[in-house]
Amino acid sequence: MAAVDIFSEGLLMAPVSAIPRILARRNLKFDDIALWEIHEAFSAQVLCHIKGLENKDFVRQKAGVEQTFGMFPRDRMNPNGGSVALGHTFAATGARILSQAVKELATMPKGNRAIVSICADGGLGTVALLEN
Repeated sequence: MAAVDIFSEGLLMAPVSAIPRILARRNLKFDDIALWEIHEAFSAQVLCHIKGLENKDFVRQKAGVEQTFGMFPRDRMNPNGGSVALGHTFAATGARILSQAVKELATMPKGNRAIVSICADGGLGTVALLEN
């Protein structure tokens, strides 16, 4: 989990701090994750997440992580549609995204991983690393 000050660090940007921390703890790179389910409160918000995650200085400053993770794999993000396409089920977004990731991960070979990323309340970010 991570939290940011929405007035100085950006609205809905906390996952950009949480994702590098969970990857660094497990010594993983973006390419080690087969599936990315990222909550799209707004399309532009996800684009800002990707830009931040690919920027080494931003990751170091916001997440306190020195590790670099490579280029973000856009082709593995929300393969069945995200919250913009499927609906932003207010107050149940986490359940929708998590269940979608579990269902998709179950179809993949053993050992694959998924990241589920949810932004909430403007300044909170919750991230889960799943493995089948």
